[in-house]
Amino acid sequence: MIEDVIKFPAEPAGLYDPLRYMMDIGGKRIRPTLCLTVHGLYCKEPSREVLEAAAGIELFHTFSLIHDDIMDRSPLRRGVPTVWTKWDETTAILSGDQMLIEAYMHIAKVPAACLEKALDLFSKTASEVCEGQQYDMDFESLDSVPMAGYEKMIGLKTAVLIACAAKMGALVAGAPEAECEALYRYGYELGMAFQVADDLLDAYGDEKVFGKPIGGDILNEKKSWLTVRALEKSDDPEAFLAVFKRKCASAEEEKDKIARVKARYDGLGVPEDARAEIGRFSRNALKAVEGLGRDTSPLKEFADKLIGRVR
Repeated sequence: MIEDVIKFPAEPAGLYDPLRYMMDIGGKRIRPTLCLTVHGLYCKEPSREVLEAAAGIELFHTFSLIHDDIMDRSPLRRGVPTVWTKWDETTAILSGDQMLIEAYMHIAKVPAACLEKALDLFSKTASEVCEGQQYDMDFESLDSVPMAGYEKMIGLKTAVLIACAAKMGALVAGAPEAECEALYRYGYELGMAFQVADDLLDAYGDEKVFGKPIGGDILNEKKSWLTVRALEKSDDPEAFLAVFKRKCASAEEEKDKIARVKARYDGLGVPEDARAEIGRFSRNALKAVEGLGRDTSPLKEFADKLIGRVR
């Protein structure tokens, strides 16, 4: 549905072809779907304005992926080459910048009555996502990260944009401020659950379903929820780190490293802990909208569908 309002110029092709490529490879469209779902709690039909808002949020998310893939040196995104590998880094940076501008152009088309609040929310969220990315990069040079620090990072990098999508749908619908805030909290808690689930799937998911190589976080020595929890529970963190930080010179060595780290996770009960945490965040999300005073079954269905992939 949002594709109907996203139109890129034909020229210069070097700038806009990568944007069309990123939108065409699809994705789960979690954020625009949530924006429209929340809007649907108040309005029978999606307005052009809420489609513009949902499109803006998805464009911002896609912009962040283009740049994240460069920073993470990721070769694949949703099972196909990333923009920087298909074209080059310079093209990916510039096209990503243009996509960010496109995102603001769409957000600016929300109703005048909520324009200031919508732009404030979107700009604050965009800044927070950048802060989260910086924390994520900072963690790369540390042997261990406290869980509180990790959760702060994913709250900024992932959860705030999902929360923004929920609140944006409410703002465009003209919902009362208290309900907008409750929906923001719903989105935030759901975003936390989603990121822990994403970390779990990175190590234990199906590559064909997940859309990128399994074990990427392990090979890149990223401080995922699994690694942070493993270091918390380990009686010998140095031994864990020796396996986790081992360098690989071949695909066979990479496969062996992933298997060894996962064996450590399994021995410490980390996957079970992750599922429990996903459940806790999901319950917090639904609790946030208990007193909304309207039928929230679409929100429960959305949460079940989003998190059900790891059950």
